[in-house]
Amino acid sequence: MFYHDRSLQFEVRVERPDPRFARALQQAIGGVEGEIRVALQYLFQAWGGRGDTRYRNLLLETGAEELGHIEMLATAVALNLEKAPLSLQEDMAADPVAGSVMNGMDLRHILSTGLAALPSDANGVPFDASHVYATGNIAADMLANVTAESSGRTLAVRLFHMTDDPGMREMLSFLIARDTMHQNQWLAVLEELGQVHPIPNSFPQDQENQEFNYAFLSFLRDDTLAPPEGRWSSGQSIDGRGEFTTRPMEPQGQEPDLGKAREGSGAQLEQMEE
Repeated sequence: MFYHDRSLQFEVRVERPDPRFARALQQAIGGVEGEIRVALQYLFQAWGGRGDTRYRNLLLETGAEELGHIEMLATAVALNLEKAPLSLQEDMAADPVAGSVMNGMDLRHILSTGLAALPSDANGVPFDASHVYATGNIAADMLANVTAESSGRTLAVRLFHMTDDPGMREMLSFLIARDTMHQNQWLAVLEELGQVHPIPNSFPQDQENQEFNYAFLSFLRDDTLAPPEGRWSSGQSIDGRGEFTTRPMEPQGQEPDLGKAREGSGAQLEQMEE
């Protein structure tokens, strides 16, 4: 169950409306780094969560918070569109060479919403949930959440530097701060879980191919080139259960031969012949 408060989670004000910045803000709503993505991700992780209910409740709380962020950003988009031209003629009168349309305004903000936000990214691509990750594995989900918050914070920082509007900077400063907290809280869950790798840690590692489970494989054919060396190529593995090695990869399987094509498959006659 969800409750709604009429007031925004944080103040949203725009001193100098900018239709182009409204379009940029769309990425923070419906882009792959945006708030719709993380809101749905945390909620679906919670709704499918099993085990310690504290993690489910943590996800629900944060998912609800992200819904409030969508509301803030949608309000910001609408306020930035306040002085947008409502017709091409009006736009051209304001700037006959290159008005706000040529400078990057999204026409759908006029045509589809009447100067309001869309559930889409900065290019007008509707959000389709293809980047919502909810695996049912708490460790895998936490790692996905850290990545989501990291990319979201990167986007918010870029938006911060794209505007000099004091109100927008205050709002983005708040969102950046919340991204900082969310990164840390998901990392705190991983720390609390302890040794989670390899994920899932419930699969018996003695059933893995022991020859390859800690080997960095090189696919270089030029003998004068050396494979990249680093923490991943020698020494104890990160999970503490093996030793990293480096080895050239040689073919382990056969050359594939799928045989002749079947009649009625739409293939050429030559593909059906022996």
